[in-house]
Amino acid sequence: MHFLSINTCLDQFQSGFRPNHSTETVLIKVINDICLNTDSGKMSILLLLDLSAAFDTIDHNILIDRPENWAGLSGTDPFTRFNSTVGKFVGFTELGVKNAERWNKGPELQQWRAERDRYCLHNIKNDYSVVLVKSVLPQIRLRLDKQGRDDHLARLICSAYDFYPPAIDVYWLKDGKKVTGDVTATEEMADGDWYYQYHSHLDYTPKSGEKISCVVEHVSSTKPIVTDWNPSLPETDRNKIAIGSSGLVLGLVLSAAGFIYYKKKSTGRILVPS
Repeated sequence: MHFLSINTCLDQFQSGFRPNHSTETVLIKVINDICLNTDSGKMSILLLLDLSAAFDTIDHNILIDRPENWAGLSGTDPFTRFNSTVGKFVGFTELGVKNAERWNKGPELQQWRAERDRYCLHNIKNDYSVVLVKSVLPQIRLRLDKQGRDDHLARLICSAYDFYPPAIDVYWLKDGKKVTGDVTATEEMADGDWYYQYHSHLDYTPKSGEKISCVVEHVSSTKPIVTDWNPSLPETDRNKIAIGSSGLVLGLVLSAAGFIYYKKKSTGRILVPS
């Protein structure tokens, strides 16, 4: 096996990057291709760079273009990985283990170790800066968790979904004034696909005419995102009314159709005196 070049294989280019770690740990996933030449034909080398803020960890996943030519492989599952943290190849299948043992004893090992400094660390700083400026607007949902009755508190939940980066500020307003008590919130939770979600709960005693709003501040928006609560009807009651209305309309249509059919049948009859 020998390297042809470090140029991207345009005909098999695979790229994607969806940050799934917080900016505190800053693990960046960058995908690039390198072409190799082997006795069995072209292989695609997928470089999956898992870099920490210190840029000290890189994983290279080696994938097969034509898995039917190799035993024990399916799809794009890696069979061998070069991990710069341990500084050697690691196999994940029977074939991968054999190849890892062979490559760890050959010149390939030093070539891959050199690539970390020559190619990866040089380029990751540019990719790192791209990640930090990426932002995705959160999707906001405001709903009632429980209905207050008598002296019992009601609970509202304000949820922010599918946003990036994870830093977010969610707070409540009552008649335009910020609420400082009776609020509980979760930490920013990673979805595992670069996106995050966040939930804030407000316990309150319902009052007639009171206006409650959920406010979300995020770097993806130039101004706060304000969502007002409409206490007219809970979501479950609105659904029941919608279903009931649909059933009523359907019943009226069927009744009208039956009446028209009956009238047509009646006008076609000839009465015979007894």
